[in-house]
Amino acid sequence: MTQLERKHVHVACAIIERDGLVLSARRSASMNLPLRWEFPGGKIEPGEGREECLKRELVEEMGVEIAVGRALTPATHSYPTFDVTLYPYVCSIVSGDITLHEHSAMTWLLPERMLELEWADADLPIILEYQNSYSTSS
Repeated sequence: MTQLERKHVHVACAIIERDGLVLSARRSASMNLPLRWEFPGGKIEPGEGREECLKRELVEEMGVEIAVGRALTPATHSYPTFDVTLYPYVCSIVSGDITLHEHSAMTWLLPERMLELEWADADLPIILEYQNSYSTSS
């Protein structure tokens, strides 16, 4: 497969904060990157804005309405069969109770304990940036 044929996916993801904790979601066994932890979100559809995508995906995946806050630095990662660019935003839930429609589990973690989980590789630079910004702001 040449670099031109290689799939590149653009994904908006939510770093959802609540009471000093951050939401982590575990991918189901049937998903790509099975059972890895990630920030919830999804593929940005053609003509869709990143924040619009995040709001749509969180309703679809977890049944919650979110408020989208500050953006963090986008991160690109190359997996063996595709490339992904994540566009992270710090968010909060404004209504609804989380119901998992796609993920197999979720947990709320202290920011400094996030790396204790087995994350999807693309999420790692985002976690590090978030932890650095969180520790300097708290």
